[in-house]
Amino acid sequence: MLKQRLSQKMLQKLSPQQIQLMKLLQIPTATLDQRIKEELEANPALDEGEENELSEIYDLENESKEDDDEFELDDYLNEYIEDDPTLYRLTGEKFVSEEETKKMPIAVSDTFHEYLEAQLGMQEIEDDRKMIIAKQVIGSIDADGYLRRDAFSIIDDLLFSQNVVATETEIEQTIKMVQTFDPPGICSRSLQESLINQLSQKESNSNEPIIKRARMNALKILMNHFSEFTKKHYKKLQKNLFLSEYELKDAINEILKLNPKPASGHVQNISNSNQYIVPDFIITNREGEIELILNSKNAPDLMINDNYLDMLKSFKVNTSGRRASAKEKEAIMFIKQKIDSAKWFIDAIKQRQDTLYNTMYSILQFQYDFFTTGDERRLKPMILKDIAEITGLDISTVSRVANSKFVQTEFGTKRLKDFFSESLQTQDGKEVSTLEVKNILSDIIAKEDKRKPLSDEKLKDFLQEKGYNIARRTVAKYREQLNIPVARLRKEI
Repeated sequence: MLKQRLSQKMLQKLSPQQIQLMKLLQIPTATLDQRIKEELEANPALDEGEENELSEIYDLENESKEDDDEFELDDYLNEYIEDDPTLYRLTGEKFVSEEETKKMPIAVSDTFHEYLEAQLGMQEIEDDRKMIIAKQVIGSIDADGYLRRDAFSIIDDLLFSQNVVATETEIEQTIKMVQTFDPPGICSRSLQESLINQLSQKESNSNEPIIKRARMNALKILMNHFSEFTKKHYKKLQKNLFLSEYELKDAINEILKLNPKPASGHVQNISNSNQYIVPDFIITNREGEIELILNSKNAPDLMINDNYLDMLKSFKVNTSGRRASAKEKEAIMFIKQKIDSAKWFIDAIKQRQDTLYNTMYSILQFQYDFFTTGDERRLKPMILKDIAEITGLDISTVSRVANSKFVQTEFGTKRLKDFFSESLQTQDGKEVSTLEVKNILSDIIAKEDKRKPLSDEKLKDFLQEKGYNIARRTVAKYREQLNIPVARLRKEI
């Protein structure tokens, strides 16, 4: 049986403009230019201002929304002509000057895959078909220098993309050929294979008996006892290979000289070429006074395209004393939509700048001791809620600002999220930042005897001796956050 009933619910819905604003907040400075270019291409009413031109930011009142039935052409035209859209601009204020901005030079050179293909050109390849197979294998090598795709996947790739039928034997022969290229260890299917290939080339180039023996022992370890090596079961390795402690140490040192990521040795590796950090904020110390400025790329020079104002004036003249036709109304509504969209985008960018500046200024005031000294021990415990309460912003908004944003200081460029940390209580009741505890933990581990690395329990005892009230499981958590392995894997001989 069907029944009808009324109920009330409290729902909060975000408008498309609010959603776009949140997305703009998440965009770092490095990619903001691209977002603005997309908007400029999509909206002809939005235009870039003249270079180096400075003007005020005009806060215009939002025009009243009228229904289509109540639309009056003369009122609308007068409103937009009096409210000059060309004055609606966004330019730099409290931002770094153009004189202080510097463009990062970009080196032009071959990519890593081009470097491998250049070596391929020096090989004696019988026909074009085998050259296509070789290029397909090289193109399948990832940024670390490894071949992650198996032979059958490469065969499928060749069939679908190049219409070339290849056999598994041909693929394996091609892989063996590419593995002889520089850098050593390239085109391997696993870390073990890469290290073996690197060491095999080194062993054949050695004439000194001591080094040659060490490399032979290292090769045996990699080929037959790789699991024990990765787990640092050194006693077991000594027993199985009948090596003295010094012989094992020499062999291990030869392995440690190898490159676990063969492609990283190439300067223009495509995974790390042109990876520059563009700071969103710049903090300078001018004779003891801390100054915060936004990167100039956060302050684009935007304005309403004055051609659209000319169109409105033209409509004003042409429709004077008569009622506008349906086509004229449609054209004016199109112009209104584009101008409104451009105004909103300029407002959104301005609101983004204000939100970024206010959030960073609050962080600066909260962590003032750090920004004046650069001493990370002066960092106070600070969570998102602290900054949200100071700025009056929502916690999610502060999180969006802190995520993927950087600040340039005289002590280096820092991530904003690195300034946030929880608190830990010392034995005398004082609250300190967990960042301070992590730094001390790192120092203790760096100075430990690697022959007998400290367990988490002993690390806890050291920290408690320094006055920090901390549990063993908390030490383990901080150690994992610092990407420091357990004591057994830190052991050296």
